[in-house]
Amino acid sequence: MSIMGSCPHTEPLLGSSGTPTTPMGGGVPGAPPAVKWLTRAAISSWLSSPSPAASRTSSPGQVLVPGQGEGRTGTRGSLCPRTGAPHSRYKLTQTDTRASVAVLGAAPRSSVGGGMDYKPKAVAGLLAATCVFSIIALILSVVDVKVVFLPPSIKYGLVFDAGSTHTALYIYRWPADKANGTGIVSQVEACTVSGPGISSYADNATGAGASLKPCLDKAMAIIPVEQQRETPTYLGATAGMRLLREQNSTKAEQVFAEVSKAIAEYPVDFRGAQVLTGNEEGSFGWITVNYLLETLVKFSFAEKWEHPRDTEVLGALDLGGASTQITFQPGVTIEDKNTSVFFRLYGTNYSLYTHSYLCYGQTQALKMLLAALHQGSLPAQQISHPCYPKGYQENITTADLYDSPCVHAPGTASRAQTLTVTGTGDPAACSAAIQRLFNFSCGANTTCGFNGVYQPPVRGQFFAFAGFYHTFHFLNLTSQQSLNHVNSTVQTFCKKNWSELVETFPQKTEYLHKYCSMAIYSLTLLLDGYKFNEHTWSSIHFSQQAANTDIGWTLGFMLNLTNMIPTEALEPIKGNQPSLWAGAISFIVLAIVAGLVAIFLQCFWKTK
Repeated sequence: MSIMGSCPHTEPLLGSSGTPTTPMGGGVPGAPPAVKWLTRAAISSWLSSPSPAASRTSSPGQVLVPGQGEGRTGTRGSLCPRTGAPHSRYKLTQTDTRASVAVLGAAPRSSVGGGMDYKPKAVAGLLAATCVFSIIALILSVVDVKVVFLPPSIKYGLVFDAGSTHTALYIYRWPADKANGTGIVSQVEACTVSGPGISSYADNATGAGASLKPCLDKAMAIIPVEQQRETPTYLGATAGMRLLREQNSTKAEQVFAEVSKAIAEYPVDFRGAQVLTGNEEGSFGWITVNYLLETLVKFSFAEKWEHPRDTEVLGALDLGGASTQITFQPGVTIEDKNTSVFFRLYGTNYSLYTHSYLCYGQTQALKMLLAALHQGSLPAQQISHPCYPKGYQENITTADLYDSPCVHAPGTASRAQTLTVTGTGDPAACSAAIQRLFNFSCGANTTCGFNGVYQPPVRGQFFAFAGFYHTFHFLNLTSQQSLNHVNSTVQTFCKKNWSELVETFPQKTEYLHKYCSMAIYSLTLLLDGYKFNEHTWSSIHFSQQAANTDIGWTLGFMLNLTNMIPTEALEPIKGNQPSLWAGAISFIVLAIVAGLVAIFLQCFWKTK
């Protein structure tokens, strides 16, 4: 016999015909007489019966109860809580005397194995892995944390070198943190302005401003847009503008106004145009030389900038178009304070001797030479020039000859007069004529350079650049040749006639006739003016660049300027070792992947 039990509040026991059966156990008060219900005790008693023929079935939704030779089937029902039966559903089958009960819960269960299904196990495992990976990533991200500093931002600066013969724009940059208060500056680009120096625009001031714009456009293409408005920009004029200011201060101011107006049209921090003093020009050139040659500061093996020990600074010899400068660190006390300048660079103090000789630049000195030859010539319209090669001839006007404050015109000279200059190719007479431009008497000074200017004895190594370099480079005399070799080379060159020179140097005819006079003038200035001799000559190094950077006053000017630009503090951040950080990232990725897989299984793995 088979019977089926159900809660009195849910379903009655039905027989195989669908009508209520008379089950085992007691009746329930209030129920129909023909309907009786299984209690927990009845089920337990039935299960414990010794019938050997009892067996379990898994027919869903039925409880089979042994009867009198007939089997009855009823619908599935929950045991009533009022009778003590659990809410789990039971299915009971008895064949003979043995029975079994299978619990049917809301979650799917194996009727054979009785364990959990694979889906919850997989999801639980993936969630556990996600937690483990996350914890490992967290541990790796917090262990061995160090404070590091972000690289310093880069600052830019622009400096116009408005010389007497040409103008150039130099673009510099340096890290904002600096070293001992001074920036580590490097040259980014140099742009030569087309045309002559701005002092030549005295009668066309607007042309001076317009000439600068192509180089400014180039600078704007190099400097990042977001940094242009904070880029300090300067224009420094040297001896050419010093002479124009002496000659006509109104025209000089007009030129400065026009170049300032042109620069102000660009999004830069323009800080003005100014005329550098001779001492500033010389001392800034000295800073440039020593900075580039790493005698002021050097990057050490400890990976920081330090002042080099046991390193002597070098002197600087500059020959421009309108002035010449000598600057060095003497081994004695400087007697004339007008020739003394003090700098503090990279935490070290420097006391220097410096002097600039106006009108003794290469261009103005050769003009003074030609004027002196003119004033000593008979007839006045014919000038024999011993420094020009034999066979060379040119015509100039007195207006062109006497257009400079360095050259004093005689009262009888007519500005419209045309003069004929003829070269004679006499190096001895050339040297004598050039020496007459100087006054080598020291007067009250025990030691001097020339024209009575105090100068202590030269000391140490020197770098000679600008006009010194260009002249001796043309003659292949920049490789530390002896003084005797230099003198003999110059003498040989000066004795060549014009046709020989044109044949030898066909591409350099513009200044070819002047190289003899420039070479003899440079030698006279160095040996008789600055007091070098055969013993100290080897200490002079002729060079145009050092460390791929042009030698001149502009870099020194920018280095000194960075002393006045506030240092930006480095931004500290916390960071890990690269290996630990890579490990943390790897475990974060694994945790994300495990979590996503768990979500996917939970949503899309259907169970039967």
